[in-house]
Amino acid sequence: MRKPYKLIFEKHCIDRRAADLPALDVPKMDGLVPQACLGEALPLPSLSEMDLVRHYTGLSRRNFGVDNGSYPLGSCTMKYNPKLNEELTAHFNDLHPLLDDDALSAAYELQFALDRALCAVCGMDKFTLQPAAGAHGELTGLMVMRSYHNMRQDFLRAEMLIPDAAHGTNPASATMAGFKAVELKSLPDGGVDVEALKQAVSEKTAGLMLTNPNTLGLFEKNILEITQIVHDAGGLVYYDGANINAIMGKARPGDMGFDVMHVNLHKSFGTPHGGGGPGAGPVGVKKELIPFLPAPLIMKKNGRARPDYDRPLSIGRVKAFNGNFGVLVKAYAYILSLGADGLREASEAAVLNANYLRHYLKDVYELPYDGLCMHEFVLTPGALNEQGIHNVDIAKALIDYGYHPPTISFPLIVREAMMFEPTETESREDLDGLIYALRQIAETAKTDPDSLRSAPLTTPVGRPDETRAARNPIVIAPLSSSDRL
Repeated sequence: MRKPYKLIFEKHCIDRRAADLPALDVPKMDGLVPQACLGEALPLPSLSEMDLVRHYTGLSRRNFGVDNGSYPLGSCTMKYNPKLNEELTAHFNDLHPLLDDDALSAAYELQFALDRALCAVCGMDKFTLQPAAGAHGELTGLMVMRSYHNMRQDFLRAEMLIPDAAHGTNPASATMAGFKAVELKSLPDGGVDVEALKQAVSEKTAGLMLTNPNTLGLFEKNILEITQIVHDAGGLVYYDGANINAIMGKARPGDMGFDVMHVNLHKSFGTPHGGGGPGAGPVGVKKELIPFLPAPLIMKKNGRARPDYDRPLSIGRVKAFNGNFGVLVKAYAYILSLGADGLREASEAAVLNANYLRHYLKDVYELPYDGLCMHEFVLTPGALNEQGIHNVDIAKALIDYGYHPPTISFPLIVREAMMFEPTETESREDLDGLIYALRQIAETAKTDPDSLRSAPLTTPVGRPDETRAARNPIVIAPLSSSDRL
């Protein structure tokens, strides 16, 4: 039975107060514009301090995060982030971005050092730290690619090749950057169809956007051939760095033939994310593309890191001031804390955890792409569909076991996909608990499928109509006249 939930306005009691304030002793000011004054008192609820604290504490406990439990949201890399990194950002709290360069010297040095570290991890020659998110990084990188082709007066190159297993932001970013998105079909094994790629490239090809490992959690076997085909056709190759948590310290996009890439610092490099932010999506390029990066670019001048505004071929600024600077501080602290060996071990553990989870679930769910995966993998309900159970039922039921649901219905090439990414920070005990929950759900699907179709049963809100909720959200509580204050 669901516990009744009341809004704070419904808890209003006229006889209760959280605090008694003294009478106003500020002298009345003349000359105030009447329209600037409240015509009547705000209808704020009246509660005791205890009721107030319990209300907001209860709300905070309903907000699930990685500090509460496992968050195997595929493709999002929702891993635990060290709290030390949060504390280190406080050292820069007093730096206002409009201070002069000397006052911002430490911030510039940190940015330059982070740039060098990301280049070492990714095999690139220079990074801009301005972009505020992964999709923002995609748009920035694609604008760099477009400027490169335009500088060469190669104006016919207007097509961006994108595999059907790509992240949904890829075609959107390509379109915003002025390219025509051209879909490439995947092979039955989930990889890029090399023969189809050979047929697709032409003098119109501006580039290829690719995630490696891809959204199925599979590493492209023919990656060097793929990038060479695009280069031979005169195009550039863009690396979507959303899945770099699988290969840090093991492989570098720059060594695979990629010319441009972005990195989601809020996924792989120590910043909590979700709910729309914060994020950072630095873009790295090979040396031929450095002139086109956003201005200013942090460079070394006379031994000191300083912003360089003298960049005539730059695409221009894409983010105010120094980007999401707090995220940059956390990422640099994360890299320094782990070092090269630690980053490599993080990726190894992420891949190990994903394969452990995959192995103990493949006998109760359908595994559309069998074999070793990288950091994530995709399951489907398989035979559970015969009981009328769909991926959304399994995802909702996981909530009752205390786990965040996986990504569902993505990638689009897998019907009823459930994408799991356990990350490296989950212990074996945590993984075993998730395995137990998913196996129990599969058993319940056979014996009591109706209960799954009603899940979750332990939350204040059960199973809303998600389509209507997205299109017609109710953001104001419908209070009756008796409830009004």
